[in-house]
Amino acid sequence: MRLVLASTSPRRRELLARLGVVPDRIAGPELDETPRPGELPRPYALRLAEEKARAVAREPDEIVVAGDTTIGVGRRILNKPADEADHRAMLGLLSGRRHHCLSAVCVIGLDGKARVRVADSVVAFKRLTDEEIDWYLRSGEGEGKAGGYAIQGRAESFVRFLSGSHSGVVGLPLFDTRALLESSGYRFA
Repeated sequence: MRLVLASTSPRRRELLARLGVVPDRIAGPELDETPRPGELPRPYALRLAEEKARAVAREPDEIVVAGDTTIGVGRRILNKPADEADHRAMLGLLSGRRHHCLSAVCVIGLDGKARVRVADSVVAFKRLTDEEIDWYLRSGEGEGKAGGYAIQGRAESFVRFLSGSHSGVVGLPLFDTRALLESSGYRFA
């Protein structure tokens, strides 16, 4: 049995390594990540994780693991910031309030069945000053990240509360990933 990681994210590779898992192959899926009209954050994260897993060609002896991390503020989905103004607006929206970090994972087993789970972590940021937002924007850490921040870096200093999966906020919920891999027949040594 070979494992394919349907992601080019170095964070997801690092997180899998914490489980002692090294992918046999890495394949970056190409797909449109635009939310559908009226789509809510949780179904969006679940849909993208499964679509990413299905977008990668799979050999009969391979299982595929894919993930998606989505930031939800109420009914709103915060994707990756488009530009600095968008990034600033996202951090302003997250300032002083709670939000949901929905980290979905999908494993397609040898049987071709997709198994999907989502870890819903609640994160609360402190109230951010304009200077703190400027400091974070200058770091460049949040570029290309859902919600415009990376908890494993400087943004962790903004987190006053977290309930849920820290690894899920980073990019792959390890508890759920391990459970899905085991239910798909993957053996941990």
